[in-house]
Formats: sequence, structure tokens, C-alpha cells
Amino acid sequence: MQLPSHTSNPLIAAFPAGLVEDVEAVLAVMPASELAPIAWFSVVVEGWRVSLPERVYNDEPPAGALGSLSPRQRQILHCLYSRHCDGRVRQRHLAEVVGSTEAWVIPFVVRLVGEYVLEILVVIRDELRQLASPGAPGHLAYGHFIVENPEFFARTERRVVSYWSCYHRHAYASFQGYPGSTVLDLLRSAASDRAGRPWPSLAPAGRARVDGYC
Repeated sequence: MQLPSHTSNPLIAAFPAGLVEDVEAVLAVMPASELAPIAWFSVVVEGWRVSLPERVYNDEPPAGALGSLSPRQRQILHCLYSRHCDGRVRQRHLAEVVGSTEAWVIPFVVRLVGEYVLEILVVIRDELRQLASPGAPGHLAYGHFIVENPEFFARTERRVVSYWSCYHRHAYASFQGYPGSTVLDLLRSAASDRAGRPWPSLAPAGRARVDGYC
């Protein structure tokens, strides 16, 4: 993705063009890092292609620095730190934005669904239960995002199944009991209503053997 001509910071590209000034204000309070963000992935947000980092390594800014940011800018900061290399930092910042229905927040939340930290999945599951209600703002927003990004969602589904099979099967013998399964069901429900047809599932049924995972 080509970045705006007036900036060289790749994190600008994680948000739609209309947020450039807000993102720059956030970047100004983030401590510099010797390590650059890595492993970018691309999604579409309301027709605008954005590129998000898999991980950032910046230390968190001091609490006092957040006072200079607007509510929208603080949301942007929390989104960026939800990609942090430390899972506890990711979880803490996710908790600040997971209830948002802003279109540009949603890919940060959905990407965390496909990660290995069980506590993060529980936070997302508990917050996104609203997606079970057709017509709710979150139901509409998440459904729209998934329909715009079917390959990204399919890849997320495969990640959820893989991490369950590799790391959490001892605690959840059935995939249907796993928090990640509940989240995927909620997301598919939203996508089905948006698409006007049942959204395909890549999840295993019952205690079925999972081939090709770990």
C-alpha cells in the first residue's frame, strides 16, 4: 500500500485516509522503538484498503500523555497497542475498544480472535454477545466487515481451529465449547444476515478429528 506522501510512518496505513491527522497525533505520543512493526496484513474497511501490523514493539506512553488526545485518538492508540508483542498489553488495550462499532476498530478485534491467548478470546466473546441480536449496531458493523473480507475471515477461522487443536484441546474436548467457537458463531451470524445467505463454516463438528492442524 502506498502511504500518504507527507509521512513515512507505516502505521498511518493501518487506518482509513480520513484519520491521518488523528493517527499522527497518536504517533507523536508513542515512545520510539528500535524494532519496526512486522508482518503486515491487509483488509478492506468500508472500501478503503488498510494494512495492519501483526506486532508493534513501542513501549506504552505515560498515562499523562493520553490527556492530550481526543476520544477518537485514544481509540486509535488502543487499536495500535492491541497489536503489541506482549499479550497482556494487547488484552489491556483491547478491553478499551472491543465494544466499539467504528468500522476501523473492527479489524483489530477480529485479528485478535485468531490468536492464541485464551483470556483475550474470553473478553471478545463476552463483549460481542450483542452480535446475536440482528439489527444491533455491532451485528451490522461486523457483518459488513466480514462480507467485505471473506478470505481474511476464513483465515481467522482456520487460526482459531488450529490454536484450539494445538493448545486448548485438553481443556475443551469439543470445539463447540471453546470460547473461540462461540465468537466465530457470532461473527458468522452477523455475516449471514449481511450477505442474505448462510455464511460457510470451516469449524469442526462435535468431537470430529481435525486433520491438517498441528
